[in-house]
Amino acid sequence: MTAETETAEHDLPDDIVALIDVPQYERAATFDVERGYSYNTLAATQNGNPLFWDDEVADELTNGPIAVPTTLSLWMRPHFWEPGADGEQVALQVHFDLKARFDLPEAVMTDNTLILHEPVRPGDRISHRQVLRSVSGPKTTKLGSGRFWVIDIEYLNQRDELVGVESYTGFGYRRAGDTGGDAS
Repeated sequence: MTAETETAEHDLPDDIVALIDVPQYERAATFDVERGYSYNTLAATQNGNPLFWDDEVADELTNGPIAVPTTLSLWMRPHFWEPGADGEQVALQVHFDLKARFDLPEAVMTDNTLILHEPVRPGDRISHRQVLRSVSGPKTTKLGSGRFWVIDIEYLNQRDELVGVESYTGFGYRRAGDTGGDAS
């Protein structure tokens, strides 16, 4: 724990401190990794890398086809609606929980980092869990007053191998002049 984290935690409610570094919302994707998602991404970005288009090249370089690494977050994004699911399905539920807990109606993502581990392959079933890493004390920016938070999404395949970690830094805030609540 850094001095900055310790200082920030002193400003936090106990229920939020208790969530830091605790995996939440562990879920498996409801569908397998499909090559079609990679092809759509490759076509949209005009990416002709033969690793993704030529199975012989994929066999030589990665022991078989892999999904485009930047599609990793597709496997944690639920469909807006699914049979049997309660209510609207959203990704990054921890983010929405923090907005509600601190009564911060607006939010932006200010940073996103993806660290890749094992390759994701067609047919894999990806699961993920959300881990709150930090929440700042109250801050004021040009956008308004609120808090910054960092959430990691840890992705695993069906063999429980870590395939990637995606970190999001968000800023939940209330615009200047909006008196609906405070950021404490």
